Amino acid sequence: MEPSLGFGHFITQADLLAKTILVIMAVASVSSWYIIVTKSVAGFRARKRAAQFLDFFWNASSLDQVARRLEETAPDEPFSNLAHQGIVASRHHERHGGARLGEAGSAGEYLTRALRRTIDEETSEMESGLTILASIGATAPFVGLLGTVWGIYHALVAIGMSGSGTLDKVAGPVGEALIMTAIGLAVAIPAVLGYNFLVRLNRITLARLDGFAHDLFSFLATGAKVDDQAAQVTRLAPEAARRA
Repeated sequence: MEPSLGFGHFITQADLLAKTILVIMAVASVSSWYIIVTKSVAGFRARKRAAQFLDFFWNASSLDQVARRLEETAPDEPFSNLAHQGIVASRHHERHGGARLGEAGSAGEYLTRALRRTIDEETSEMESGLTILASIGATAPFVGLLGTVWGIYHALVAIGMSGSGTLDKVAGPVGEALIMTAIGLAVAIPAVLGYNFLVRLNRITLARLDGFAHDLFSFLATGAKVDDQAAQVTRLAPEAARRA
């Protein structure tokens, strides 16, 4: 009776290199799906929290109200973190000025550097893992092709040693070897699609974040000092009255 051909038979006949390639493909597949799922879920939650924060921000009466909200609730998404870092940088420069090299320049220049640094950090956070995803999508087909070439080589060697080169003897082993190419494509296609999906979401988020940074800079450059001075006058008025 002819042995049944298929993936199970291919595994039993595979040598160390072929099994190593299969393990690599399995690890790459699990890694790519893990990155796709976790980044997608995290991005969805961050966008939901960002929408809530932006709704609060644009309906707030002053930047002081926003600052109090951010002090009570730690920033947990890019927009609230950008607002928090911008307010902290603006107030820090007002209190300490350009005492250090990192604080040199006008308040607007220092605030611009703080906002740009925060955007860079958020960009790095959003792009974490995408390099692995892109690498898997680019290399998985070639790793699978390597397994196919190696499997065909061993199949042809075995056929040559048996002395039988009929089609029924060649088609089975060669077809089993092509399984490696199919595995490589099955790993690469979701990785490429997931990479493109996440990159597009990040691009949209960063474009919105950049626009929000311009608006935030305008508010902090023109309104933050007024709010702080008004609050300071309100705090000092009772003390001045008592001294009088």
